[in-house]
Amino acid sequence: MGRILLLDDEPDMHENCRRILVRAGHECLVSSNPSEAIATLESAMPDLLITDLRMPSIDGLEIMRRAQELDPARPVIMLTAFATIESAVAAVKAGAFDFLAKPFTMDQLTLAAERALAQRSLIIENRNLREQLNGVFGFEKIIGSSPAVQRVIDFVRKAARSEANILILGESGTGKELIARAIHANSPRAPGAFVPVDCAALPENLLESELFGHERGAFTGAFAPKPGLLETAAGGTVFLDEIGEMPASLQVKLLRAIQEREIRRVGGTHQVRIDVRILSATNRDLRSLVHSGKFRDDLFYRLDVIDVVLPPLRERKSDIALLARHFLQQFRGADSATPRGFEPEAIAALESYHWPGNVRELQNVIERACALADGPALSVRDFPDKIRSPKPPEDPEPSCVSQSAGTELSFKQAKAKWIEELEDRYLRDILSRFRGNVSQAARAAKIDRTTFHRLLNKHRIR
Repeated sequence: MGRILLLDDEPDMHENCRRILVRAGHECLVSSNPSEAIATLESAMPDLLITDLRMPSIDGLEIMRRAQELDPARPVIMLTAFATIESAVAAVKAGAFDFLAKPFTMDQLTLAAERALAQRSLIIENRNLREQLNGVFGFEKIIGSSPAVQRVIDFVRKAARSEANILILGESGTGKELIARAIHANSPRAPGAFVPVDCAALPENLLESELFGHERGAFTGAFAPKPGLLETAAGGTVFLDEIGEMPASLQVKLLRAIQEREIRRVGGTHQVRIDVRILSATNRDLRSLVHSGKFRDDLFYRLDVIDVVLPPLRERKSDIALLARHFLQQFRGADSATPRGFEPEAIAALESYHWPGNVRELQNVIERACALADGPALSVRDFPDKIRSPKPPEDPEPSCVSQSAGTELSFKQAKAKWIEELEDRYLRDILSRFRGNVSQAARAAKIDRTTFHRLLNKHRIR
Protein backbone atom coordinates (compact mmCIF):
# COMPACT_ATOMS: atom_id res chain seq x y z
CA MET A 1 0.00 0.00 0.00
CA GLY A 2 1.28 3.48 -0.76
CA ARG A 3 0.51 7.18 -1.07
CA ILE A 4 -0.35 8.12 -4.66
CA LEU A 5 -0.70 11.57 -6.23
CA LEU A 6 -3.06 11.65 -9.23
CA LEU A 7 -2.87 14.65 -11.59
CA ASP A 8 -5.40 15.06 -14.40
CA ASP A 9 -7.11 18.16 -15.74
CA GLU A 10 -10.39 16.24 -16.09
CA PRO A 11 -12.14 16.14 -12.67
CA ASP A 12 -14.28 13.11 -13.59
CA MET A 13 -11.18 11.13 -14.58
CA HIS A 14 -9.21 11.72 -11.40
CA GLU A 15 -12.28 11.15 -9.21
CA ASN A 16 -12.93 7.74 -10.83
CA CYS A 17 -9.25 6.80 -10.51
CA ARG A 18 -9.19 7.94 -6.88
CA ARG A 19 -12.11 5.63 -6.00
CA ILE A 20 -10.40 2.68 -7.72
CA LEU A 21 -7.08 3.25 -5.95
CA VAL A 22 -8.64 3.85 -2.51
CA ARG A 23 -10.68 0.66 -2.93
CA ALA A 24 -7.39 -1.16 -3.60
CA GLY A 25 -6.11 0.07 -0.22
CA HIS A 26 -3.98 3.05 -1.27
CA GLU A 27 -4.05 6.63 0.01
CA CYS A 28 -4.81 8.85 -2.98
CA LEU A 29 -4.25 12.61 -3.35
CA VAL A 30 -5.82 14.29 -6.40
CA SER A 31 -5.16 17.51 -8.26
CA SER A 32 -6.22 19.12 -11.53
CA ASN A 33 -3.66 21.94 -11.32
CA PRO A 34 0.00 21.19 -12.26
CA SER A 35 1.40 23.97 -10.06
CA GLU A 36 -0.61 22.72 -7.12
CA ALA A 37 0.61 19.18 -7.81
CA ILE A 38 4.24 20.31 -7.71
CA ALA A 39 3.64 21.85 -4.27
CA THR A 40 2.00 18.58 -3.15
CA LEU A 41 5.03 16.61 -4.34
CA GLU A 42 7.18 18.81 -2.09
CA SER A 43 4.94 18.74 0.99
CA ALA A 44 3.24 15.31 0.92
CA MET A 45 6.11 13.28 -0.61
CA PRO A 46 3.90 10.66 -2.36
CA ASP A 47 5.31 7.24 -3.24
CA LEU A 48 3.88 7.25 -6.78
CA LEU A 49 2.83 9.92 -9.29
CA ILE A 50 0.15 9.22 -11.89
CA THR A 51 -0.16 12.15 -14.28
CA ASP A 52 -1.84 13.07 -17.54
CA LEU A 53 0.68 13.59 -20.36
CA ARG A 54 -0.96 16.58 -22.01
CA MET A 55 -2.21 19.50 -19.96
CA PRO A 56 -2.70 23.19 -20.84
CA SER A 57 0.00 24.83 -18.70
CA ILE A 58 2.69 22.26 -17.84
CA ASP A 59 2.89 18.88 -19.55
CA GLY A 60 3.30 15.56 -17.79
CA LEU A 61 6.95 15.17 -18.79
CA GLU A 62 7.87 18.37 -16.94
CA ILE A 63 5.87 17.29 -13.89
CA MET A 64 7.70 13.94 -13.98
CA ARG A 65 11.07 15.70 -14.13
CA ARG A 66 10.20 17.79 -11.07
CA ALA A 67 8.91 14.72 -9.20
CA GLN A 68 12.08 12.70 -9.82
CA GLU A 69 14.33 15.60 -8.85
CA LEU A 70 12.69 15.54 -5.43
CA ASP A 71 12.83 11.73 -5.15
CA PRO A 72 14.72 9.73 -7.80
CA ALA A 73 13.15 6.49 -6.51
CA ARG A 74 9.58 7.73 -7.11
CA PRO A 75 7.98 5.97 -10.14
CA VAL A 76 5.70 7.84 -12.55
CA ILE A 77 2.80 6.45 -14.62
CA MET A 78 1.66 8.50 -17.64
CA LEU A 79 -1.98 8.74 -18.74
CA THR A 80 -3.03 9.99 -22.17
CA ALA A 81 -5.91 9.89 -24.62
CA PHE A 82 -3.36 10.10 -27.44
CA ALA A 83 -2.22 6.50 -27.52
CA THR A 84 0.53 6.66 -30.06
CA ILE A 85 3.80 4.76 -30.16
CA GLU A 86 5.73 8.04 -30.29
CA SER A 87 4.24 9.45 -27.08
CA ALA A 88 4.70 6.12 -25.26
CA VAL A 89 8.35 5.88 -26.29
CA ALA A 90 8.99 9.52 -25.35
CA ALA A 91 7.49 9.04 -21.88
CA VAL A 92 9.41 5.82 -21.16
CA LYS A 93 12.68 7.27 -22.47
CA ALA A 94 12.17 10.27 -20.20
CA GLY A 95 11.89 7.97 -17.20
CA ALA A 96 8.23 6.94 -16.89
CA PHE A 97 7.66 3.54 -15.29
CA ASP A 98 4.52 2.77 -17.27
CA PHE A 99 2.09 4.25 -19.81
CA LEU A 100 -1.70 3.84 -19.80
CA ALA A 101 -3.85 4.83 -22.75
CA LYS A 102 -7.31 6.22 -22.04
CA PRO A 103 -9.74 4.55 -21.65
CA PHE A 104 -8.20 1.92 -19.40
CA THR A 105 -9.80 -0.65 -17.13
CA MET A 106 -9.85 -0.72 -13.34
CA ASP A 107 -7.58 -3.77 -13.34
CA GLN A 108 -5.05 -2.09 -15.64
CA LEU A 109 -4.81 0.91 -13.29
CA THR A 110 -4.50 -1.09 -10.07
CA LEU A 111 -1.97 -3.53 -11.59
CA ALA A 112 0.19 -0.68 -12.94
CA ALA A 113 0.09 1.09 -9.54
CA GLU A 114 1.01 -2.07 -7.62
CA ARG A 115 3.90 -2.85 -9.99
CA ALA A 116 5.21 0.71 -9.68
CA LEU A 117 5.04 0.67 -5.88
CA ALA A 118 6.75 -2.74 -5.81
CA GLN A 119 9.56 -1.34 -7.96
CA ARG A 120 9.96 1.61 -5.57
CA SER A 121 10.23 -0.76 -2.60
CA LEU A 122 12.85 -2.79 -4.45
CA ILE A 123 14.90 0.30 -5.32
CA ILE A 124 14.88 1.49 -1.71
CA GLU A 125 15.76 -1.98 -0.41
CA ASN A 126 18.65 -2.29 -2.88
CA ARG A 127 19.90 1.15 -1.96
CA ASN A 128 19.88 0.25 1.73
CA LEU A 129 21.73 -3.01 1.07
CA ARG A 130 24.30 -1.19 -1.06
CA GLU A 131 24.90 1.29 1.75
CA GLN A 132 25.47 -1.59 4.17
CA LEU A 133 27.90 -3.26 1.76
CA ASN A 134 29.78 0.01 1.25
CA GLY A 135 30.00 0.56 4.99
CA VAL A 136 27.45 2.23 7.19
CA PHE A 137 29.65 5.30 7.60
CA GLY A 138 31.04 5.73 4.09
CA PHE A 139 30.97 9.02 2.20
CA GLU A 140 27.35 8.39 1.19
CA LYS A 141 26.39 9.27 4.79
CA ILE A 142 27.79 12.80 4.44
CA ILE A 143 24.79 14.85 3.32
CA GLY A 144 25.58 17.96 1.31
CA SER A 145 26.03 19.20 -2.24
CA SER A 146 27.52 22.61 -1.49
CA PRO A 147 31.02 23.38 -2.84
CA ALA A 148 32.33 23.61 0.74
CA VAL A 149 31.22 20.05 1.56
CA GLN A 150 32.32 18.61 -1.78
CA ARG A 151 35.80 20.09 -1.28
CA VAL A 152 36.03 18.38 2.12
CA ILE A 153 34.85 15.03 0.69
CA ASP A 154 37.31 15.20 -2.22
CA PHE A 155 40.17 16.03 0.13
CA VAL A 156 39.26 13.41 2.71
CA ARG A 157 38.82 10.72 0.05
CA LYS A 158 42.49 11.21 -0.88
CA ALA A 159 43.68 11.46 2.72
CA ALA A 160 41.87 8.24 3.67
CA ARG A 161 44.16 6.18 1.43
CA SER A 162 47.24 7.05 3.47
CA GLU A 163 48.38 5.90 6.90
CA ALA A 164 48.95 9.47 8.09
CA ASN A 165 47.38 10.72 11.30
CA ILE A 166 44.57 13.19 10.64
CA LEU A 167 43.34 16.07 12.80
CA ILE A 168 39.71 17.06 12.16
CA LEU A 169 38.82 20.63 13.13
CA GLY A 170 35.40 22.20 13.33
CA GLU A 171 32.75 23.64 15.60
CA SER A 172 30.56 21.39 17.72
CA GLY A 173 27.90 19.64 15.67
CA THR A 174 29.64 19.87 12.29
CA GLY A 175 30.04 16.09 11.96
CA LYS A 176 33.64 15.42 12.94
CA GLU A 177 32.99 11.83 13.99
CA LEU A 178 31.05 11.19 10.77
CA ILE A 179 34.09 12.32 8.77
CA ALA A 180 36.36 10.15 10.93
CA ARG A 181 34.18 7.09 10.28
CA ALA A 182 34.18 7.84 6.55
CA ILE A 183 37.98 8.07 6.57
CA HIS A 184 38.22 4.69 8.28
CA ALA A 185 35.62 3.05 6.00
CA ASN A 186 37.53 4.15 2.91
CA SER A 187 41.01 3.35 4.17
CA PRO A 188 43.10 0.17 3.93
CA ARG A 189 42.21 -0.34 7.61
CA ALA A 190 38.46 -0.62 6.89
CA PRO A 191 38.34 -4.35 7.78
CA GLY A 192 39.67 -3.48 11.24
CA ALA A 193 37.86 -1.87 14.15
CA PHE A 194 36.89 1.80 14.42
CA VAL A 195 37.18 2.74 18.09
CA PRO A 196 35.93 6.19 19.21
CA VAL A 197 37.16 7.65 22.51
CA ASP A 198 35.67 10.82 24.02
CA CYS A 199 38.60 12.44 25.80
CA ALA A 200 36.31 14.94 27.55
CA ALA A 201 33.84 12.41 28.95
CA LEU A 202 36.18 10.35 31.16
CA PRO A 203 38.20 11.39 34.20
CA GLU A 204 41.96 11.17 33.81
CA ASN A 205 42.50 7.80 35.54
CA LEU A 206 39.69 6.09 33.58
CA LEU A 207 40.81 7.60 30.29
CA GLU A 208 44.34 6.29 30.87
CA SER A 209 43.02 2.80 31.61
CA GLU A 210 40.71 2.89 28.58
CA LEU A 211 43.50 3.90 26.20
CA PHE A 212 46.46 1.98 27.57
CA GLY A 213 44.86 -0.84 29.57
CA HIS A 214 45.89 -2.00 33.02
CA GLU A 215 47.35 -4.99 34.84
CA ARG A 216 45.74 -6.85 37.71
CA GLY A 217 46.09 -4.92 40.95
CA ALA A 218 47.11 -1.67 39.23
CA PHE A 219 44.44 0.18 41.24
CA THR A 220 41.47 -0.57 43.47
CA GLY A 221 38.98 -2.64 41.51
CA ALA A 222 41.48 -3.89 38.92
CA PHE A 223 40.79 -7.57 39.62
CA ALA A 224 41.99 -8.77 36.20
CA PRO A 225 44.28 -7.47 33.46
CA LYS A 226 42.56 -5.51 30.71
CA PRO A 227 44.02 -4.52 27.33
CA GLY A 228 43.53 -0.89 26.30
CA LEU A 229 41.76 0.39 23.20
CA LEU A 230 45.06 1.22 21.49
CA GLU A 231 45.93 -2.45 21.86
CA THR A 232 42.58 -4.07 21.01
CA ALA A 233 42.07 -1.89 17.92
CA ALA A 234 45.03 -3.59 16.21
CA GLY A 235 44.85 -3.14 12.45
CA GLY A 236 42.11 -0.53 12.80
CA THR A 237 41.57 3.12 13.70
CA VAL A 238 41.30 4.92 17.04
CA PHE A 239 39.36 8.19 16.97
CA LEU A 240 40.27 10.59 19.80
CA ASP A 241 37.40 13.04 20.02
CA GLU A 242 37.86 16.32 21.91
CA ILE A 243 41.63 15.77 21.96
CA GLY A 244 42.11 19.32 23.28
CA GLU A 245 40.66 18.17 26.63
CA MET A 246 43.27 15.44 27.17
CA PRO A 247 45.20 15.96 30.45
CA ALA A 248 48.88 16.89 30.11
CA SER A 249 50.10 13.69 31.79
CA LEU A 250 48.29 11.54 29.20
CA GLN A 251 49.58 13.69 26.35
CA VAL A 252 53.10 12.48 27.19
CA LYS A 253 52.04 8.82 27.10
CA LEU A 254 50.09 9.26 23.86
CA LEU A 255 53.07 10.98 22.21
CA ARG A 256 55.31 8.04 23.09
CA ALA A 257 52.70 5.56 21.85
CA ILE A 258 52.54 7.32 18.47
CA GLN A 259 56.31 7.69 18.15
CA GLU A 260 57.35 4.23 19.33
CA ARG A 261 54.26 2.27 18.27
CA GLU A 262 54.15 0.66 21.67
CA ILE A 263 52.46 1.21 25.03
CA ARG A 264 52.79 0.10 28.64
CA ARG A 265 49.65 -0.81 30.54
CA VAL A 266 48.88 0.95 33.83
CA GLY A 267 50.75 -1.00 36.49
CA GLY A 268 52.63 -3.01 33.86
CA THR A 269 56.35 -3.46 33.33
CA HIS A 270 56.66 -4.55 29.69
CA GLN A 271 55.96 -2.80 26.40
CA VAL A 272 53.12 -3.91 24.10
CA ARG A 273 53.34 -3.30 20.36
CA ILE A 274 50.36 -1.51 18.76
CA ASP A 275 49.24 -1.11 15.16
CA VAL A 276 46.61 1.62 14.88
CA ARG A 277 45.99 4.78 12.95
CA ILE A 278 45.16 7.84 15.04
CA LEU A 279 42.38 10.21 13.99
CA SER A 280 41.63 13.07 16.36
CA ALA A 281 39.18 15.95 16.49
CA THR A 282 38.57 19.14 18.41
CA ASN A 283 36.43 22.24 18.34
CA ARG A 284 39.20 24.21 20.05
CA ASP A 285 42.16 26.05 18.60
CA LEU A 286 45.01 23.66 19.38
CA ARG A 287 47.64 26.13 18.22
CA SER A 288 46.42 28.59 20.82
CA LEU A 289 46.54 25.84 23.45
CA VAL A 290 50.10 25.04 22.37
CA HIS A 291 51.12 28.69 22.69
CA SER A 292 49.56 28.90 26.16
CA GLY A 293 51.32 25.71 27.27
CA LYS A 294 48.12 23.67 27.68
CA PHE A 295 48.86 21.28 24.84
CA ARG A 296 52.21 19.76 23.89
CA ASP A 297 53.58 21.10 20.63
CA ASP A 298 55.36 17.82 19.80
CA LEU A 299 52.08 15.89 20.18
CA PHE A 300 50.25 18.50 18.12
CA TYR A 301 52.61 18.01 15.19
CA ARG A 302 52.29 14.23 15.48
CA LEU A 303 48.51 14.45 15.29
CA ASP A 304 48.37 17.21 12.68
CA VAL A 305 50.08 15.42 9.79
CA ILE A 306 46.96 16.16 7.72
CA ASP A 307 44.25 18.52 8.96
CA VAL A 308 40.66 18.68 7.78
CA VAL A 309 38.60 21.80 8.52
CA LEU A 310 34.82 21.28 8.50
CA PRO A 311 32.72 24.31 7.51
CA PRO A 312 29.97 25.37 9.92
CA LEU A 313 26.39 25.04 8.67
CA ARG A 314 26.01 28.81 8.26
CA GLU A 315 28.69 28.64 5.52
CA ARG A 316 26.78 25.95 3.60
CA LYS A 317 23.25 27.36 3.55
CA SER A 318 22.42 25.49 0.34
CA ASP A 319 22.66 22.20 2.27
CA ILE A 320 20.09 23.10 4.93
CA ALA A 321 17.03 22.00 2.91
CA LEU A 322 18.78 18.78 1.89
CA LEU A 323 19.73 17.95 5.48
CA ALA A 324 16.26 18.86 6.77
CA ARG A 325 14.59 16.47 4.31
CA HIS A 326 17.06 13.75 5.24
CA PHE A 327 16.27 14.13 8.94
CA LEU A 328 12.52 14.24 8.19
CA GLN A 329 12.79 10.84 6.47
CA GLN A 330 14.72 9.59 9.48
CA PHE A 331 12.28 10.76 12.16
CA ARG A 332 8.81 10.73 10.64
CA GLY A 333 6.54 7.86 11.63
CA ALA A 334 5.30 5.08 9.40
CA ASP A 335 1.63 6.10 9.43
CA SER A 336 0.19 8.43 6.82
CA ALA A 337 -0.73 11.09 9.41
CA THR A 338 2.88 12.03 10.11
CA PRO A 339 4.49 14.87 8.13
CA ARG A 340 6.12 13.90 4.84
CA GLY A 341 7.44 17.26 3.65
CA PHE A 342 7.88 20.98 4.39
CA GLU A 343 5.87 24.07 3.66
CA PRO A 344 7.99 26.58 1.65
CA GLU A 345 7.95 29.05 4.55
CA ALA A 346 9.40 26.38 6.84
CA ILE A 347 12.43 25.82 4.61
CA ALA A 348 12.92 29.60 4.35
CA ALA A 349 12.88 29.88 8.16
CA LEU A 350 15.46 27.12 8.52
CA GLU A 351 17.72 28.80 5.96
CA SER A 352 17.43 32.16 7.77
CA TYR A 353 18.60 30.82 11.13
CA HIS A 354 22.33 31.01 11.95
CA TRP A 355 22.66 27.49 13.52
CA PRO A 356 25.24 27.93 16.29
CA GLY A 357 24.87 24.19 17.03
CA ASN A 358 25.36 23.32 13.35
CA VAL A 359 24.04 20.05 11.88
CA ARG A 360 23.38 18.49 15.29
CA GLU A 361 21.11 21.40 16.21
CA LEU A 362 19.24 21.08 12.90
CA GLN A 363 18.76 17.36 13.53
CA ASN A 364 17.30 18.07 16.97
CA VAL A 365 14.95 20.74 15.58
CA ILE A 366 13.56 18.37 12.93
CA GLU A 367 13.15 15.52 15.45
CA ARG A 368 11.24 17.85 17.77
CA ALA A 369 9.06 19.13 14.91
CA CYS A 370 8.20 15.58 13.79
CA ALA A 371 7.14 14.70 17.33
CA LEU A 372 4.88 17.76 17.70
CA ALA A 373 3.49 18.31 14.18
CA ASP A 374 -0.06 17.31 13.36
CA GLY A 375 -0.25 18.24 9.67
CA PRO A 376 0.89 16.60 6.43
CA ALA A 377 3.83 19.01 6.15
CA LEU A 378 6.09 20.70 8.68
CA SER A 379 5.36 24.40 9.04
CA VAL A 380 7.09 27.30 10.80
CA ARG A 381 4.79 26.89 13.81
CA ASP A 382 6.26 23.43 14.43
CA PHE A 383 9.70 24.97 15.09
CA PRO A 384 10.94 26.49 18.38
CA ASP A 385 10.80 30.24 18.95
CA LYS A 386 14.47 30.73 18.07
CA ILE A 387 13.69 29.57 14.50
CA ARG A 388 10.37 31.40 14.16
CA SER A 389 11.80 34.71 15.37
CA PRO A 390 15.56 34.45 14.95
CA LYS A 391 17.81 36.99 16.63
CA PRO A 392 21.03 37.99 14.90
CA PRO A 393 24.02 35.99 16.17
CA GLU A 394 25.87 37.57 19.03
CA ASP A 395 28.83 39.51 17.73
CA PRO A 396 29.95 41.81 20.50
CA GLU A 397 32.13 44.73 19.59
CA PRO A 398 35.63 44.11 20.90
CA SER A 399 36.60 46.34 23.78
CA CYS A 400 38.94 49.25 23.29
CA VAL A 401 42.61 48.46 23.80
CA SER A 402 43.16 51.50 25.96
CA GLN A 403 40.47 50.19 28.34
CA SER A 404 41.49 46.52 28.41
CA ALA A 405 45.26 46.92 28.39
CA GLY A 406 45.88 49.58 31.00
CA THR A 407 48.96 50.34 33.04
CA GLU A 408 47.94 47.86 35.74
CA LEU A 409 49.31 45.17 33.36
CA SER A 410 52.94 44.50 32.60
CA PHE A 411 54.19 45.62 29.19
CA LYS A 412 54.29 42.00 27.98
CA GLN A 413 50.72 41.34 29.17
CA ALA A 414 49.43 44.59 27.68
CA LYS A 415 51.11 43.85 24.34
CA ALA A 416 49.58 40.35 24.22
CA LYS A 417 46.16 41.77 25.07
CA TRP A 418 46.50 44.46 22.40
CA ILE A 419 47.47 41.90 19.74
CA GLU A 420 44.51 39.69 20.70
CA GLU A 421 42.07 42.56 20.28
CA LEU A 422 43.72 43.74 17.08
CA GLU A 423 43.37 40.26 15.60
CA ASP A 424 39.74 40.08 16.70
CA ARG A 425 38.82 43.48 15.20
CA TYR A 426 40.69 42.77 11.97
CA LEU A 427 38.97 39.42 11.45
CA ARG A 428 35.52 40.88 12.12
CA ASP A 429 36.12 43.81 9.79
CA ILE A 430 37.43 41.73 6.89
CA LEU A 431 34.60 39.19 7.27
CA SER A 432 32.10 42.04 7.24
CA ARG A 433 33.74 43.45 4.10
CA PHE A 434 33.24 40.16 2.27
CA ARG A 435 29.80 39.49 3.81
CA GLY A 436 30.92 36.41 5.70
CA ASN A 437 32.64 34.68 2.76
CA VAL A 438 35.59 32.99 4.49
CA SER A 439 37.43 32.04 1.29
CA GLN A 440 37.42 35.59 -0.08
CA ALA A 441 38.36 37.04 3.31
CA ALA A 442 41.30 34.63 3.66
CA ARG A 443 42.57 35.50 0.18
CA ALA A 444 42.35 39.21 0.94
CA ALA A 445 44.19 38.69 4.23
CA LYS A 446 46.85 36.67 2.33
CA ILE A 447 46.63 33.69 4.68
CA ASP A 448 45.46 30.16 3.90
CA ARG A 449 41.86 29.18 4.64
CA THR A 450 42.85 26.64 7.32
CA THR A 451 44.75 29.27 9.32
CA PHE A 452 41.89 31.73 8.86
CA HIS A 453 39.44 29.18 10.29
CA ARG A 454 41.71 28.57 13.25
CA LEU A 455 41.82 32.29 13.98
CA LEU A 456 38.02 32.46 13.79
CA ASN A 457 37.74 29.54 16.22
CA LYS A 458 40.32 31.12 18.49
CA HIS A 459 38.32 34.37 18.73
CA ARG A 460 34.96 32.53 18.72
CA ILE A 461 33.76 34.51 15.71
CA ARG A 462 30.68 33.16 14.00
